[in-house]
Amino acid sequence: MNDDLRVPGAGDLEGSEVVEAPRPRRKGIYILPNAITLAALFSGFYGVVMAMNGRFEAACVAIFCAAILDSLDGRVARMTNAQSAFGEQMDSLSDMVSFGAAPALIMYIWGLKDMGKAGWIPAFVYIAGAALRLARFNVNIGVVDKRFFQGLPSPAAAALVIGFIWVMDDHGFKGVTRSDWIPSVAFAVTLYAGLSMVTNAPFYSFKVLGWRRTVPFIVLVVIALGIALIALDPPTVLFALFCIYGLSGYVVYAWRRMKGKPTSVIAVSTDEPDEKGLHH
Repeated sequence: MNDDLRVPGAGDLEGSEVVEAPRPRRKGIYILPNAITLAALFSGFYGVVMAMNGRFEAACVAIFCAAILDSLDGRVARMTNAQSAFGEQMDSLSDMVSFGAAPALIMYIWGLKDMGKAGWIPAFVYIAGAALRLARFNVNIGVVDKRFFQGLPSPAAAALVIGFIWVMDDHGFKGVTRSDWIPSVAFAVTLYAGLSMVTNAPFYSFKVLGWRRTVPFIVLVVIALGIALIALDPPTVLFALFCIYGLSGYVVYAWRRMKGKPTSVIAVSTDEPDEKGLHH
């Protein structure tokens, strides 16, 4: 038989070196930004635990701390060149706990549980709105105008709900049993925040302010006055600020419609049928 027609067998491998395929390199996890994300997650968890123990002021402060930490982890990752797909997913899951589940549970424990099953409605609408908003944000991150958020961002929605509890608690309303109107207002605030997260109203994102640019000295004076104003009465001032922000998206939406300008913040449309409703 012709040697050229031989089928290679085990004998052909004698004396030859077996080359192993290189193993995929294990990717590490960046410590600093993910540690900040974990701290934000713990703040949300801590807020729920405090609410279960009746310490609603501590619960409210914990959620606001989570919002501050959430605003830092992404910036720290970009400054240290430590962005990763793992960090993005971790941030979304942390947001769902701290600004989705935690505010809904805290509000339910504080002002909705005495309403019976009717109290489930705004709490569930809120947590579902947070989940839908985060999912939509993740899939539309490349096509939304960076100047605006599509719908009320979840940290602002959480601040709206938690801010109401903090103001009431600070003014002596330690429980809803002392007033007949508080459960109704709590119902309305929670429902409004939950639905606002899934609207198409444009809320300013503050991402294009140019924080690294030089500013006039008067700007620092205004910032100092703002900090002093918040320090005078943190619950009331913060709640008022987030109420204004929570309405601003609808004001911008109405103003754009009056001027005949596009109301959508989608910068680039797609032809996918499932996303058709997002581009109107």
